[in-house]
Amino acid sequence: MTDVTKKTVSFPTEDNWELKGDIISSQNPTQKILVSAGTGFPRQFYAGIAEFLAEKGAMVLIFDYRGIGESAPENIAKSNIQLIDWAKDQSAALAFLNAEATNLPLNHIAHSVGGHFLGFVDKQHLINKNAFVSVGTGYFGGHHKSNLPASMYFWWLLGSFSLARWGYIKPVGGWKGAALPPDVFKTWRRWSHKKHYFRNELNKRLPAGHFEEVQSPIRSWIFTDDPIATPRSSKDVLVTYPNAPKETIFKKPSDFGVKRIGHEGAFRKGREKLWQEIWDWLER
Repeated sequence: MTDVTKKTVSFPTEDNWELKGDIISSQNPTQKILVSAGTGFPRQFYAGIAEFLAEKGAMVLIFDYRGIGESAPENIAKSNIQLIDWAKDQSAALAFLNAEATNLPLNHIAHSVGGHFLGFVDKQHLINKNAFVSVGTGYFGGHHKSNLPASMYFWWLLGSFSLARWGYIKPVGGWKGAALPPDVFKTWRRWSHKKHYFRNELNKRLPAGHFEEVQSPIRSWIFTDDPIATPRSSKDVLVTYPNAPKETIFKKPSDFGVKRIGHEGAFRKGREKLWQEIWDWLER
C-alpha cells in the first residue's frame, strides 16, 4: 500500500472568498484529481474515494464550496451566495491543485451538480478527463416518476418552511445534506422546474459561458437505482458540452457487489470496485 499524506489547505477565489479543502496524496503521485462535490455534500463525504485514489498513486483535492461545510459564512441566512458562484469555486480549486504539481496530468471527478458548470470554469482546458458520477439535471420531469412526491415536498413544503423559519435550508425534515444558502436553494428550485434546467438562462440571467470549448472526454456513470441522474437527465447535461467526446456507462448496484447506489452511494465505503473502474479509466 502506498503511503498517503493529508493536509488541510485554504485558497481564495477570484472574488476573494476563502475556501477550505484537503489534499490527499501519494508520496509520488502520477496524476492529480479534482473532486467536485454534489449539492449539500461537504468535502469529508469524498474522503474515502480520495484516500483510495491516493493509494493508487494520485494527488487528490476535495474542497467545500462557499456556503458549505468549512467554507460557510457565520450567518448563512444573510449570505448572498449564488449557485453559479460554485463555478468560481471550481475554477479556484482547479488552479490551486494545478499549481501544486504543474508537471502532472489533471483529471476531474464530478458528482451531481459538480458536472453542471464545467463551461463556466476558468482554464477547464487543463483537464485531461472528466469522470461524471451520478450527474443529471435537477429537472423533476427527467427524474424517475417515483421521485416526484419527494421533490415537491422538498421544493415547496420543507424548503418553503425552512426559508420562512430560519432564512436558509436547515438539515431538518428529511434534508440530510449540509445547510444551504437561501439563494442557492431558490435558484436550484427554479432551474429544477424548467425542462432545459439552466440552459435557457445562458447569456441572460447567467453569463454565456464557454460550454462549446470543453473538449476533454467525459465518461458518465449512471446507476439503475438512481432516481435523479437518470438516462434522460444525464443526457440533458451532456448535451450542454457539444464538442466534448462523451460516453455513458449504465451500471447496476450488483455490478459492484452492493444492493444500493442511488444518487449518492457511489462515494460511500464498499464501492471500491467502482472506484477502481474510475481510476482505470482516468489512468489510461
